[in-house]
Amino acid sequence: MGLSDKLSGVPLLTCVTLVNAASMSWFGYDQGVFSGVLISSDFKYWFPETNQSNISGIVSSCFALGAFFGAIFAFFCGDKLGRKKTIWVAVAANVAGALLQITSWHLPQMIVGRVINGFGMGVSSSTCPVYQAECSKPRVRGKLVVVQSLCNTAAFCLSNWMNYALYFRGGAVQWRFPLGFQLIFPCMIVVALLFVPESPRWLMLKDRHDEALAVIARLAGRNINTQDPEVVTEFLSIQATIEEERQATVSTADMFRCRDKTQNLRRILLSCGTQFMQQFSGVNALGYYLPTMLQQVLGYDQQKSRLLTGVNSTIYLFSAFCCLLIIDRFGRRKMMMYGALTMGSSYFIVSMTLLGAKIHPSMKLRLGEVTTAFFFMYYFFYGTSFAKVAWVFNSEINSLGWRTRGAAAATATNWMGGFIVTQFTKTGVDNLNWAFFLLFAGFCFAYLPVVYCLYPETARRTLEDMDQIFIQYPSIIVCGKPDLTQRARPQLFIDAEHTRVAEAQNTKVGMTIVQSKDAGHAAAEHGEHV
Repeated sequence: MGLSDKLSGVPLLTCVTLVNAASMSWFGYDQGVFSGVLISSDFKYWFPETNQSNISGIVSSCFALGAFFGAIFAFFCGDKLGRKKTIWVAVAANVAGALLQITSWHLPQMIVGRVINGFGMGVSSSTCPVYQAECSKPRVRGKLVVVQSLCNTAAFCLSNWMNYALYFRGGAVQWRFPLGFQLIFPCMIVVALLFVPESPRWLMLKDRHDEALAVIARLAGRNINTQDPEVVTEFLSIQATIEEERQATVSTADMFRCRDKTQNLRRILLSCGTQFMQQFSGVNALGYYLPTMLQQVLGYDQQKSRLLTGVNSTIYLFSAFCCLLIIDRFGRRKMMMYGALTMGSSYFIVSMTLLGAKIHPSMKLRLGEVTTAFFFMYYFFYGTSFAKVAWVFNSEINSLGWRTRGAAAATATNWMGGFIVTQFTKTGVDNLNWAFFLLFAGFCFAYLPVVYCLYPETARRTLEDMDQIFIQYPSIIVCGKPDLTQRARPQLFIDAEHTRVAEAQNTKVGMTIVQSKDAGHAAAEHGEHV
């Protein structure tokens, strides 16, 4: 028995969550740390090229470009390697990229390090939410995926406060120490990975049924064996879904023509849509450049800019805690619609206050304070909506056979969107000023009808229910259909699960499991009589 076979129940689920939370913490830390690095005087001394807005944009955005290719790697190789091995690949790439950045003295090495680091982040951010979702029960699945994202936000907050604290220290430590501190995360991931099993759904996808059944039982709780009725029911439901998907499998060309009844292309597009909406809400425009914008647009000094960025990240962390409490209470649809409306309103007010300051220079200080306040409000609204819901949704909506690839495609969309936004933010602010933020307001307002009309609810459904959403309701329009929009699990999906389990019991694998269960019960009864 190896280390990965020792834990069960809550300790096992905690360890799975730790792997994913530490991976996403590393992701969040890397998102926040470079905003302080870019304005460090010692960094500018060694890398004077970054004083040019286009070079600064390249150094920031090349991380996202690397992550895009990492997500593409996960798309093609994730299902072949499995969830655990894919995370190992991500850790190795992240460590190599981090070391290259820490030891950089020349710009090419810094860029290469950020690309490799980004590659690892693309792999892990594609895989970790899926791994967590596949190991979690429906009633806590949303919360546990949000816990990962909450850790992402906490690490983002930490990096911003670290940047502020190191403002009072000069020299290389001001930027090399924050880049080096990230190596604490792989230490946590490596230790936790030794104690977790492979995803049971991936094992079943590879027809490793005995291993999958054992993992399902261990995740169900301590002292629960493989003959437990709930364990057998879950196993049979997953197996029936796999068989149904295999029978409905069509060629990739037909899938792209939408000729499969489980509508995999539509589901991938919905996944990619959540990440597109997240990135083009303008979050990375603030994440990478908020200190720079506070200095250039509002005229604050470097110390105040760093301080306000730290305050903003703390508000963002608070909003993430709020999201943890409400994500399963209100569902995915309502939270995305609320986010679209509130984020758009925040950016609209920001653009109007900046325009007012341009027209009335005497009011620049007061309007600057209003602008800063609505930057903070934007982060609160974003943190309680698209920051978390997008990752939860794309880990749930795809079919089992396409779950890793669907999540990888969505993550690739996220990173490519991040690359585009990061690359052009500084140039956009320099040239468009107030109108740059009006652009994001327009994007956010446009998301409201998109979500209302096209996005089904996934909260409180099992992962196997997702196929039924698209089989039972093939139309792309979901509004006006309670089964697709209500938060409670529809009776239609409960009945479909009972049918799946009944059918799965008549398959070769199902009969083997049921016979094993019956034999276990008979042995237990015999022991009682003796």
